[in-house]
Amino acid sequence: MADDTDLNLDDLEEDEVKAADSKEEDIEEVFAEDEQTEITSRELEAVYDIPVQVSAVLGKQTMQVSQLLKLGRGAVVELDRKVGEAIDIYVNNRLVARGEVVIVEERLGVTMTEIIKSDRT
Repeated sequence: MADDTDLNLDDLEEDEVKAADSKEEDIEEVFAEDEQTEITSRELEAVYDIPVQVSAVLGKQTMQVSQLLKLGRGAVVELDRKVGEAIDIYVNNRLVARGEVVIVEERLGVTMTEIIKSDRT
C-alpha cells in the first residue's frame, strides 16, 4: 500500500541527475569567471609598473598669503574636518576613496572605508 510519503526510486534518480547537472553548470560558470579574471589580469600587466601619486587629505584651509607668512614653528592651522571624520584619498589628484588614519609600526597609514565611484565611463 503506497501513500503520499512513499517515493518512487525512479523519481529519486531523476532528481539526482538534475542536481548533478546543475552542479556541473555551476562549476563551468566558475571556471569561465576564472578564465575571464586571468585574461583581465594579463591585459592589466602592462600598467602594473606605471607610478601613480596617492594623497590622503586630512582637511583643507583657505588663507591669505599674508596669514601664511605669519605662520611659524608650532603654529596650528585649523582644518575643515572634525576628529573622526573620514579623510579623502586621491590618486593622481582624483578622488577615489575615503578612509581613516591608522598607525602601522609607528608610521601613519590610511585604511580605505569607502570607494568613490567615478561618473566618467
